[in-house]
Amino acid sequence: MANGRVVQTADRTIGSRQLAALLPADVLARPGYRALADAVRTLILDGRIALHVRLPAERELAEAVGASRATVTGAYDLLRESGYVRSRRGSGTWTELPDGHRPVGAHALLGAGGYSADGEPGVDLAIAAMGAPEGSLADAFAWAAPRLPRLARDPGYHPFGLPELRTAVADRFTRRGLPTRPEQILVTAGAQQALSLVVSLLCRAGDRVVTENPTYANALDALRHARLRTGSIAVSDGGWDLEIAESTLSQTVPRLAYVIPDFHNPTGRLMPPEQRLRLLAATRATGTWLVVDETLADIALDVPAPPPTASLAPRGGADHVITIGSLSKTHWGGLRVGWIRATAKMITELTAVRVSADMTGSVLDQLVALPLLAGMERSLPERLAQLRNRREALVRALQRHTPEWSWQVPPGGLSLWVDLGEPVSSALAERAAAAGVHIGRGARFGVDPGTFEHRLRIPYTLPEDRLDEGVRRLAQAFHEGVPLAPAVDRPYWVA
Repeated sequence: MANGRVVQTADRTIGSRQLAALLPADVLARPGYRALADAVRTLILDGRIALHVRLPAERELAEAVGASRATVTGAYDLLRESGYVRSRRGSGTWTELPDGHRPVGAHALLGAGGYSADGEPGVDLAIAAMGAPEGSLADAFAWAAPRLPRLARDPGYHPFGLPELRTAVADRFTRRGLPTRPEQILVTAGAQQALSLVVSLLCRAGDRVVTENPTYANALDALRHARLRTGSIAVSDGGWDLEIAESTLSQTVPRLAYVIPDFHNPTGRLMPPEQRLRLLAATRATGTWLVVDETLADIALDVPAPPPTASLAPRGGADHVITIGSLSKTHWGGLRVGWIRATAKMITELTAVRVSADMTGSVLDQLVALPLLAGMERSLPERLAQLRNRREALVRALQRHTPEWSWQVPPGGLSLWVDLGEPVSSALAERAAAAGVHIGRGARFGVDPGTFEHRLRIPYTLPEDRLDEGVRRLAQAFHEGVPLAPAVDRPYWVA
């Protein structure tokens, strides 16, 4: 297993020592050309070596790994034949992906009306979110109903958000260890709008940004839509490599960095406090805006919920941190209520951007959100217990139906990041769709299109029987006698 680092330098070149440091110990101990080629291919698919990066010269890499030049030449030949590198005379050897590993679009439907080709009801494993807690919405609407007439006497435009909700969100940040005033809060229509507003204000087409790799697919869509140049920091089974993150930040000096340190989507990893401190310092040193997505921060299943990342910064050292969150994962995605926490000046500027798009958010949604937010400490434990049971059910289903796959059980979040053992994720998703299973293929979460073809994101948010049925159909599609073929590009989305 490689050490989890990703390499993406300013001139898109990886040195021989850098590449050698990424190789598994068994390859370094006995560097055969097939093993070396397989290891480099895995690093490319896993996003730890970015696409369109120049590999070391054969002689240099041979010296770094203690192999003959013929061994490296053979490995590069295999990679060229399989389409994972290309060579240009006088220009070197560059990483790429073979034909068939194409970018994935925005939505793939489960046949007609959410059913398999055989007419069986579909299983949606692409949405990492639960239905609303039983009775919670009804109670919240009952609480909001008698209060709505008073608000309805006003025009109903609250571009900053309902004042009572801004206060409630600010108070919750304060209770979690980050003193916050209501004027530091902008209420948004979910965390996705929050990110889009931040990007619209701070970035221009062509600006350089950095995000984790893999990362939340819809966040990548927002960055691509804004025509930004995206660099990456790998999140592997071993977590974040802050040494590479610091190097990437200092070399590229990005305008913005987007991270999910709390039960990262899709891996479920939790960034340790000491790494958060290093990230805060590195982004401050380069003048990079740090956008922290806390959407999953409360989905803490095996550990205490982490404090806000901005609360760890020394006094006055977090003005460059923008925190976004929402109620979509803790309560219900259909309630479009999210928020941005930043300096009061930044909130005013973001609100001006927001007004040009939609003027204001739904007053009714925000009113309903008030009792939900106030009662979160009472309602969340039952929600988390349900998720623990469903996580265990998903693990049992995988052990029963697909024991050859591998995964790590995360301490929180909503999904498993499953390793299929071979780069067939998109092809499997296509085959599974015919069986009525909609699944988050790994390529959807990669900064470089086509990477993570050996991964699936499988949420544990459905009832236990539906999880087992979904995994059973996935296993059947995976084990069919006909080999999995390259996927056909089709519209696709995940949440």
